[in-house]
Amino acid sequence: MIGLETHVQLNSKSKIFCGCANPVTVEGKNSIKPNTLTCPTCLGMPGSKPRINEKIIESAIKAALALNCKIAGEIYFSRKTYFYPDMSKNFQVTQYEIPLAEEGVMELNLAGRKKKIRIRRVHIEEDPAKLVHQSSPTGGYTLVDYNRAGTPLIEVVTEPDFTSPEEARLYLQKIGQIFDYLGIYDFASEASLKSDGNLSIDGGKRVEVKNITGTKEIEKALNYEAIRQRNVVRGGGIITQESRQWNPQMGVTKMMRTKETEEDYGYIFEPDLTMIEIPKTLIEKIKKELPELPDERQKRFIKQYEMHEKEAEKLTSEKAIADLFEIAAKKAGAKVAAGWLSGPLKKTLNYNDLTYSNSGLKDEWVISLLSSFAKKEYTDHVAEQILRKMVELKVDDATAAKKLGLGKIDDKDRIKDVVKNVIKSNADAVKDYRGGNEKALHFLVGQVMRETKGQVDANTAKKHILEELK
Repeated sequence: MIGLETHVQLNSKSKIFCGCANPVTVEGKNSIKPNTLTCPTCLGMPGSKPRINEKIIESAIKAALALNCKIAGEIYFSRKTYFYPDMSKNFQVTQYEIPLAEEGVMELNLAGRKKKIRIRRVHIEEDPAKLVHQSSPTGGYTLVDYNRAGTPLIEVVTEPDFTSPEEARLYLQKIGQIFDYLGIYDFASEASLKSDGNLSIDGGKRVEVKNITGTKEIEKALNYEAIRQRNVVRGGGIITQESRQWNPQMGVTKMMRTKETEEDYGYIFEPDLTMIEIPKTLIEKIKKELPELPDERQKRFIKQYEMHEKEAEKLTSEKAIADLFEIAAKKAGAKVAAGWLSGPLKKTLNYNDLTYSNSGLKDEWVISLLSSFAKKEYTDHVAEQILRKMVELKVDDATAAKKLGLGKIDDKDRIKDVVKNVIKSNADAVKDYRGGNEKALHFLVGQVMRETKGQVDANTAKKHILEELK
């Protein structure tokens, strides 16, 4: 049995309880100096008072509605007490007794079958500071960067409905896709989505695996933990309730502490924040403004563009690609656009560990490439080489083609010259073909394509070879 607690960093301009810039959305965020996006409130100075960022409430309502949750009419914030240097005031402002939303559901598509995952609650809280552990000959030390303190989070807690680590991965991918479509978080950043996984085997004690970043690590971490627990039981040991930390470099979970109970955190209502009323009119307004979500768009693509479910699933996996497809379908045709965006483009992005959003590509570059391909100005092979170079150099298709020395050989005389040279240089293959060996013709076609760097497609090469041989 597996349940997930997933924290998603929201992409508001300012933090949740103060006016400091949100480090998630600051330009050049990777070069920000530590402890510069701070104020007395996010540093937890005595006498400082929080004030709620209204946009965070609205973003969280969007998320809850997209997950089919029931929204509370009134919400409160609470103090979760713990003593650790990443929270200087010694408590975290979160929601405990009355969360923003409860009783949601998400549907997963598992190899053709549907499975519903129950959402227990969606609530709002602040991110703690970032700890940077440094080693040294004298034993090491830890630095604290409070830029991240107060970054707005929503936490989505599921029921223990997953029965495999693979299901947990698919769920997280879908959470990311939904929030990408809502425009409330940075889809391109793995760090914007972190999970704690709770796993038990054979009805035993639950072990929490903390700090699993992104969607790629969740399956690895839970697979390891399931194997570890089975090995403990197989060796005659007993699984105890505890918190463990996932180490992605070593691929193992490590013991952190014996698991606390909720009572250990000493929750109390946050006295500095009043009760917040969520009017039904606001909920209805946000509901009407919700965009077409991945599942809905996928169904429409299948019907409107007459494509296979798998193809539609790939095209709608990232909003930026789905948007690009709708434009490219008008310019280059739906079949060409769907084939290239769900195939070579996705493959190239995955190989480079990129999303389309952070690839540096522009829509007009990709559309230009697909339009040229649709007009048969590029062969499959050449177009794919150009696409790879576009991703590598972050340039348009014409520049990429020039860098590669590729294009379309549409001069028939040039093609004939290449064909004549190939026939002249491969007399044995010509003799074999005339003797009835069809494979020899395929060989000659391959030689023409090689000499032209794939700029002449197989059908054109074959046509010119047969003409020359006659």
